[in-house]
Amino acid sequence: MEKYTLIGPISQVLPMDDTPLKGALKDEELRVIENAGILIEDELIHSVGDYQAIKEIALKLNAKIIELHTDYVCLPGMIDAHTHICFSGSRANDYAMRNSGKTYLEIARAGGGIWDTVTKTRAASQEELCHSVIKRANYLLKNGVTTVEVKSGYGLSISEELKMLRAINQANSNSESDLILTCLAAHMLPKDYDGDHHTYLSEIAEKLFPILKTENLSNRIDAFIEQSAFSNEHIEPYFHKAKEMGFDITVHADQFTTSGSEIAIKFDAISADHLEASTEKEIEKLATSNTIAVALPGASIGLGCDFTPARKILDQGGALAIASDWNPGSAPMGDLLTQACILGTFQKLSNAEVLAGITCRAAAALKLNDRGSLAPKMLADFCLFPSHHFNEILYHQGKLTPSQVWKRGESVYSK
Repeated sequence: MEKYTLIGPISQVLPMDDTPLKGALKDEELRVIENAGILIEDELIHSVGDYQAIKEIALKLNAKIIELHTDYVCLPGMIDAHTHICFSGSRANDYAMRNSGKTYLEIARAGGGIWDTVTKTRAASQEELCHSVIKRANYLLKNGVTTVEVKSGYGLSISEELKMLRAINQANSNSESDLILTCLAAHMLPKDYDGDHHTYLSEIAEKLFPILKTENLSNRIDAFIEQSAFSNEHIEPYFHKAKEMGFDITVHADQFTTSGSEIAIKFDAISADHLEASTEKEIEKLATSNTIAVALPGASIGLGCDFTPARKILDQGGALAIASDWNPGSAPMGDLLTQACILGTFQKLSNAEVLAGITCRAAAALKLNDRGSLAPKMLADFCLFPSHHFNEILYHQGKLTPSQVWKRGESVYSK
């Protein structure tokens, strides 16, 4: 690999480097560089700007020059800040039953629900899970997603959670994408656990958390706060232990009922994800906090429920990222761009708000300060869409996909 590589001329580059973290955005606030060039130095962005000006710098550096002869729009590599792509099996029967009018409890009694995936994931080997994660991460990569958060949570025992996290870590070492590992051992109380919620969480915190640190498997602890999972009372001691040990907190919050966002704010969580049930009270508190709201339109589409109140969150001054929630139960689509477009349509989000939600603001939701925008010293993660104007990307609602994807300064996909 050459030390320096120049790519251009590019019809439009959206660097997203001066986009504010919080609040509403108008499309005219987006900085767009016309007829641009991107100069790469090893894995990082050296400079972005007018093609001819950048080319002069590149020639002095003996850079490899890749000239483009058709229209392209360049975005930072997209970031999917919430997924469950480490799993085994299918829940297609759940989907059919749900659309036929069956309730969550009826589906669970019929052998479906989260426990169905737990059973199938436990039966899979670490190698099988690793292969499945790589396959799904590669699918996302071809669609321009260069960084993917991946949760455990279908193991629900110390040994099985470790198997999942080790599989994800192994996949990260064998994938072009960057995978960000999150421990979701607090997904639900396992049906086969001989004890109550407090005992289970205490055992996870005392026995699993130290191994996560020793093996450097994850620095992120997540929990599902909901009537079918864990209450605020259950989770508070668990999060206290996580914070004491230096873990970052993220929360599945306010999906069906409120209260999760309250805990997220109390523990200064990096993000509160879902929020479909959030009311004005929760929205106002989130907006004035440091916690980033993460909308998961895939779950709303899969379940047929309301979308995250994204418009209200932004108008109140909150920070909003958008993620796919790719999982086998409620969000099986796994198409971040399509879901973001749909959310934008139903919540009346500007293109600037949608694009920020899957790039720079999504990076912040994962506490990553080296990606999500195109500026000097940032990772050279970007995708090129075959178009002359960035509005075309969302206009086609996910059908316009990247022709090229670059990860850490290297071309990893081209069609």
